[in-house]
Amino acid sequence: MAVKAGVISDTHGLLRPQVLDVLASCDCIVHAGDFDTLRVYDALKAVAPLYAVRGNNDGDWAAEMPLSLSFRLEGVAFFMTHDRKRIPEDLAGAHIAVYGHSHRYSEQETDGRLLLNPGGCGRRRFSLELSMAVLWIDGGSFRLEKVALD
Repeated sequence: MAVKAGVISDTHGLLRPQVLDVLASCDCIVHAGDFDTLRVYDALKAVAPLYAVRGNNDGDWAAEMPLSLSFRLEGVAFFMTHDRKRIPEDLAGAHIAVYGHSHRYSEQETDGRLLLNPGGCGRRRFSLELSMAVLWIDGGSFRLEKVALD
């Protein structure tokens, strides 16, 4: 069964209508941290199952949220953390590593793995582009699409 995952980060207390429009068609949401508010976290959980890690701006309300998370979707292994500096050298079986923090979209293939930063999709940082990503995952393979929100 194919899975469509919305991959976002750095919402910083703001859920843009364009982001919610994309997420409404997704089977799950992958959020690489910096929700900033419990309100945003709860709103996303109401849209679809949520895989999430805590970002550097997530306060006491997120104390129980993990700093990193490993999970599988349709045979594809993920590792997620907020800051790329926290991605271990040895990703032991992970196919995709998701991170955020910089608010800059990046997709990079390294040692057969995809390193993905969906960029920021909440409050704009400086003049950086607003973006997110969508992953279609089926039978251990995946297809990635960048979604520019500007």
